[in-house]
Formats: sequence, structure tokens, C-alpha cells
Amino acid sequence: MKTAVLGTGTVGRTIAPRLAELGHIVTVGTRDPEATLARTEPDAMGNAPFGAWAAESPGITLAGFADAAAGADLIVNATNGGASLDVLAQAGAENLDGTIILDIANPLDFSKGMPPTLLVKDTDSLGEQIQRSYPQTRVVKSLNTLNADLMAHPDRISDPGTLFVSGNDTDAKDTVTALLKEFGHRDVIDLGDITTARGTEMLLPVWLRLWGALGTPDFNFKIVR
Repeated sequence: MKTAVLGTGTVGRTIAPRLAELGHIVTVGTRDPEATLARTEPDAMGNAPFGAWAAESPGITLAGFADAAAGADLIVNATNGGASLDVLAQAGAENLDGTIILDIANPLDFSKGMPPTLLVKDTDSLGEQIQRSYPQTRVVKSLNTLNADLMAHPDRISDPGTLFVSGNDTDAKDTVTALLKEFGHRDVIDLGDITTARGTEMLLPVWLRLWGALGTPDFNFKIVR
């Protein structure tokens, strides 16, 4: 499957090589490929310069957002949630129409420091905002309730736990669910239409507090039934 991963941060750098390892054709999207490759300092999260990472990730292409999205079967939104709509606009509506967008991003607001709050909640979600902005796309919200390492490699912990999918298109959710199972996730619950993304995005304040209490981000929620 031809896949565009939008975002060069921790999540994008973790998801892209996992997809490539599984045999997918992967292009990572960024605002300015030349500038991204020219950086010599670690990013805000302490990640090594992208060029160094790319040198260790053969087979993954870097392109501008629009070029990455063009012709993709699946677009992974691995951007900062506050920038997601802007990034998708740069990718171009014509490149998004009919495509599945796997929306991993969370609408985190760091303007008042840590822990962050949510830019949107209760009556709306980032997933819904993307679907409204691009009604011809097929948005599926998933993977946003655990850290990047566990998204790609759920076997890092003894029980991978539960994942959720939200979206209006059943076929798109089936495609994403199959991908999640390729990653190694075993328990995936379809919550319903894209409005159910409100619930999974609102898990983030709990998730952040659990990280603080446990001293590690290597954990997941599990629905026992």
C-alpha cells in the first residue's frame, strides 16, 4: 500500500519505518524537504536531525506535503494536532479526496504549560474537524491513545491492550483495522462514527496523568469484557 506519513517528529519517525518494514511504500511529508534535511540540531523533542534519521531509514522517501499525499492509498496524520488542518491544507484537497486519512494526532494545547489541555473537546474533536474540512476523504481516528513506540510495536509490553477506531466509512475502518493487526494489535474496538473520536481524544488528560504516576509512557488501556 502506498502510504504518506505527514510529520517528521517522533510519531512520524516511528510509524514510517514500521510501515516500510511491513512492505508498504512510504513517503514522509514535510513543509520544506530541503530545509528538513539541512537541519543540524535536534528538534524540540530531542530527536536527532532528520537527515541522520533518514540515513538509517533506507527506502523511505521525503517529499513536500502535497507530493507525499499525491496518489497515496493511505495518509497518516502524524502532525502536531494544532497544526493538522494547516498541514492537510498544504497537502491539497485534490490529493485527499477519496483517500483514507488515519488521524493519529491529538489536539493538545501547550500554551499554559504542562500538562497540556485540549484545543477542542466535549462537543467536537480534531477527527471531526478534519472530516468536515475534507468531506470527500475517509477519516479514521485511531492509535492516539498510546505512545509512538507502542503504536508501532505493541509487543513492547506483555499485553498490547485495546485500540479504538472511529470513522464514518466502514471500509476505511476495516482497512485501518487490518493495518493495526499487521502492527501486532489484537484487540480493536469500532466505536462508531467520527463523533466518537471525542471520547478517545479526551482520554489524553488521563493518559498524561498515568504517565506521571507510572513514570513511563509504555502502557495502554485495556477494555475487559
